[in-house]
Amino acid sequence: METAQMLYPEVRNYVAGNFINSSAETLEIISPLDGSLLSTVPLSGETELNEAVKAAQQAFPKWSAMPIKERVQIFFRYKTLLEQNLEELTELVHRENGKTLGEARAEVEKAIELTEFACSLPQLVAGEILEVSAGVECRLEKKPIGVVASITPFNFPNMVPHWTIPNALALGNCMILKPSEKVPISANRIAELLTEAGLPAGVFNVVNGAQELVEAICDHPDIAAVSFVGSTNVAKIVYRRATSNLKRCVALGGAKNHIIVLPDANIGLTAAGVAASMSGCAGQRCMAGSAMLGVGPIDNIIEKIVEEAKKIIPGENLGSVISKEAKERIEKYISEAEKAGAKVLVDGRNAMVSGKENGYYVGPTIIDFVTPDMAIAKEEVFGPVLAIIRAKTLDEALQIENKSEYGNAASVFTQSGGLARYVMENASAGMIGVNVGVPVPREPFSFGGWNESKFGTCDITGKSSIEFWTQMKKTTTKWNPEAGINWMS
Repeated sequence: METAQMLYPEVRNYVAGNFINSSAETLEIISPLDGSLLSTVPLSGETELNEAVKAAQQAFPKWSAMPIKERVQIFFRYKTLLEQNLEELTELVHRENGKTLGEARAEVEKAIELTEFACSLPQLVAGEILEVSAGVECRLEKKPIGVVASITPFNFPNMVPHWTIPNALALGNCMILKPSEKVPISANRIAELLTEAGLPAGVFNVVNGAQELVEAICDHPDIAAVSFVGSTNVAKIVYRRATSNLKRCVALGGAKNHIIVLPDANIGLTAAGVAASMSGCAGQRCMAGSAMLGVGPIDNIIEKIVEEAKKIIPGENLGSVISKEAKERIEKYISEAEKAGAKVLVDGRNAMVSGKENGYYVGPTIIDFVTPDMAIAKEEVFGPVLAIIRAKTLDEALQIENKSEYGNAASVFTQSGGLARYVMENASAGMIGVNVGVPVPREPFSFGGWNESKFGTCDITGKSSIEFWTQMKKTTTKWNPEAGINWMS
């Protein structure tokens, strides 16, 4: 198609401070809101990656030598630019991902918070020094590791890149960002704003592509660390391939998050929390509460959840899913569960939005009497679907939760502090919520799950990420020969 027919200019790679053309094959970027053509993106490979790595290597010595308090001044300015361009960035996320405008705005606001945390890093990475013997001092400093790469998914085009960009760069590294080929437009705007904030050329580069590029990143000898966010199957491949090439890697995978609802739960709070958790961002987030474990007599709570779900309208307060293939896959899970004996209380199949008939929408869906062996109970659906599994006791519910291969998040709704504590101590998940449907930690607390929801050490955000993006240098000094030498010096 002609460029004139596209809503945005063609997406290009961003290397050494410039947008550059690529001879690679291109892919059309289609808006899931209405099926319109947004742009095209190059499917770059090893050649383009080599150019970006070279630019990052050239920028690294000067950037890493700059005192961290000077580096973060750029991110103070960048945070201001994010705030000034909030509406434009919101619109980009809305169009290329399909989120509602409110969800898209919240995503950009979270990116602003992540950038704000990076501005505090000088206070968190101050070195340690101790006189360990007479006239002998030991000093510890955190140093950047070099050229790093961040591979990000389609579901958060703005926020997830900011899980890594501000911290990794403020700590002195240079980065290659590989955004999802489905949502690359936001990444280009991020690059422009970083440059406007004063980031030197080559410190941050964007290379667009698909599987071939991911493999090249994992194999590249001059990339020291790789972060990845995506499905568990791909996270495993990336982690194995990157670490086999002696790189650091943290790879976040999928999830099947359980919400345990006890009979004493506050009905209104629970219904609102569960409905929002399963349907927010059209269920396309690794923190979605997609499996509800109802303990004992909770029919009254389920009725209220159904009532809340019916208030969620595709095209109004519910966005689209990312593609036609995603819509078909989600609806297949619903149909298979129904055939297996589950009862569909709210049916979101065949959703259509007037004026956006070419969009990809799935309405809120609630399925009761799901059994633990059904695919919809075990696998990540990644849509606005809630599977309700009945349990007689809290221990039975926890047993189901513990058997999940994932371990991103788990929540409990109850008014009993003792029962809440029991769940907190016994759920097998890295992030726990009590009367909170989406227990995402806020900065400086870090984001990261357990089990097959995360591979590698350290979390991807917050204080824990500092260890991932730095290496420790230990220096011992002695300036007083008159003190003599003993076993400590």
